Amino acid sequence: DHWVFGHLPNQGPSPPIAQFGRAASSRKSLGGSKLLPFKNDGVDIAYNDIPVTDCDFIFTELNMEYNPSDHPRASTIFLSKSQPDVREKRKSLFINHHGSRRRKHSSCSTIFLDDNTVSQPNLKFTIKCVSLAIYYHIKNRYTDGGMQQDIFDEKLHPLSKSEVPSDYDKHNPEQKQIYRFVRTLFSAAQLTAECAIVTLVYVERLLTYADIDIGPGNWKRMLLGAILLASKVWDDQAVWNVDYCQILKDITVEDMNELERQFLELLQFNINVPSSVYAKYYFDLRSLSETNNLSFPLEPLSQDKAQRLEAISRLCDDKYKDTRRAGKKRSASVDNLVGVRWVPAILS
Repeated sequence: DHWVFGHLPNQGPSPPIAQFGRAASSRKSLGGSKLLPFKNDGVDIAYNDIPVTDCDFIFTELNMEYNPSDHPRASTIFLSKSQPDVREKRKSLFINHHGSRRRKHSSCSTIFLDDNTVSQPNLKFTIKCVSLAIYYHIKNRYTDGGMQQDIFDEKLHPLSKSEVPSDYDKHNPEQKQIYRFVRTLFSAAQLTAECAIVTLVYVERLLTYADIDIGPGNWKRMLLGAILLASKVWDDQAVWNVDYCQILKDITVEDMNELERQFLELLQFNINVPSSVYAKYYFDLRSLSETNNLSFPLEPLSQDKAQRLEAISRLCDDKYKDTRRAGKKRSASVDNLVGVRWVPAILS
């Protein structure tokens, strides 16, 4: 008999494992007779004498909503891994009395804006933030490193003909080195900033689905595989695998094809990125930039941009005018009168 202790909420039909991936805690090393505790949100669940396949499915169903690359409410991994360094930086600033860079604040006469929005991210700014997120992934990776995949090993599959040093997997890369690698690929392949955000989503999905970690010896090939998939999923005119061989002169088409195939298999062919997940990663990248003084420089609102914003505002106002009119009450009590006043903004 199989015994399950605890409370499992009824959430309807169970989703297939291929859609959400295997949870990191449900490794195949788990024995059937081993007591496996799981604690989340004050709910204790224990599984005793459950076959590995059933245990994997239960853990997958429980953890699907805590996977940041699938669920919009789950916290991104890179942001949590950056917290220890952020606390140290704040402590150092407090001890040394060095304030952070002064921010520009808008006034009645001048409005400061940046050209980085969720629908049109700034390319250079986004690549810098994604590179910083990968840097924190590598620096604060888990000690055990998870499972190893040969396809990402730069010793077994080098990206150049130059000899790979014996300690290639011992020294963490600097954030500038990661940025140069990503910028080179995006510049040569003419990829968009949105593709960089999707790349980060695929990297974190790979780490959780395949139960592996990114480190000094595999980060380049992991990023290459994620960029390859992201460009094909996001961009209408995708870059062919042979085109990457023109960028990385010493890599073969067969190697690129195998990298793409195994990357897809490790993702369990789940390449869907919901808009809510994309927006979450964008705003978390902005939060990461704020805590690391990577904020995009603000510029005064020009007259041309003000006119464009006013035109967009006018279109939105006409679009929702009927909705607001329908929502207005014909009469209301003076007691506890609370209403929404629509005041037009004039930018000049």
